[in-house]
Amino acid sequence: MTARLADIAAQAGVSEATVSRVLNGKPGVAATTRQSVLAALDVLGYERPVRLRQRSAGLIGLIIPELDNPIFPAFAQVIGQALTRQGFTPVLATQSPGGSTEDELTEMLVDRGVDGIVFVSGLHADTSADMGRYDRLRAQGVPFVLINGFSPKVRAPFISPDDRDAMRLAVTHLTSLGHRRIGLALGPRRFVPVQRKVEGFTAALAELRGVRDAEAGEFIEHSLYTLEGGQAAASALLDRDCTAIVCASDMMALGAIRAARQRGLSVPGQVSVVGYDDSPLIAFTDPPLTTIRQPVTSMGQAAVRALLEEIAGTPAPHSEFVFHPELVVRGSTASAP
Repeated sequence: MTARLADIAAQAGVSEATVSRVLNGKPGVAATTRQSVLAALDVLGYERPVRLRQRSAGLIGLIIPELDNPIFPAFAQVIGQALTRQGFTPVLATQSPGGSTEDELTEMLVDRGVDGIVFVSGLHADTSADMGRYDRLRAQGVPFVLINGFSPKVRAPFISPDDRDAMRLAVTHLTSLGHRRIGLALGPRRFVPVQRKVEGFTAALAELRGVRDAEAGEFIEHSLYTLEGGQAAASALLDRDCTAIVCASDMMALGAIRAARQRGLSVPGQVSVVGYDDSPLIAFTDPPLTTIRQPVTSMGQAAVRALLEEIAGTPAPHSEFVFHPELVVRGSTASAP
């Protein structure tokens, strides 16, 4: 036990006596200190004593599109941890091709009595989808919050990154490196984040280079949010002599690098590539990817706060909370050839 107390004390930055008081449930320990000790137990892999285990305040559903794209597990981790700290139990529900739909997952979660639901990049981002499904969910008394995608038809808190500003950051960076033919590879037109990225991209080209919308449209290629989709879109943009490509996801950016190399072009020597998300491990690709960092931690925590306010009977404003992204410059961009 002595070694264990020492380990926990070192991890939490407190004395062994304090650790002992927390583990034995004795008074006289500040709430923040107590939380630090419990967190140290979790980090070191020790099981919490039964009397210190937090009772669940309820279940919260988390619906994400997939697990293949690392940005979605990143959201799940942040949201799950934030919910757990508040005493709730997150229930992860993942869509998959040929599997359960968002509506089916929602019904399943409601049937299990969840206190609320967080939707990440769901049908709320699809301008062709029927938004009535969210009205029906609200009519059932289930609070919810939506991440990535906005619809004025849905009365709920929305959490979004500033996609327009993200494109301005990328185009400004590439223009400063001397690139004049900059392409944009992104997903299907019907999605709100895609539309906003297009708006930001064309506005940045007009502001920085005086390019008209019609001309800018020649350098925009829609595809799928996959590595293969990025490869296909990049191939089309390379056919138009682009020396730099901005991609709407890191997965697409990896596909763009593959497309360039298949043509014998070096990245970033002959083609610069910018991703979007700053997914886990993306800093360790070859070359390390320059990308727009989506503020996942801030967005996930804000979504949980908004949802818990709804659950507590203090509805969050039915508006959109917009978070600013950050350009992270690494090795996949360089001066124009």
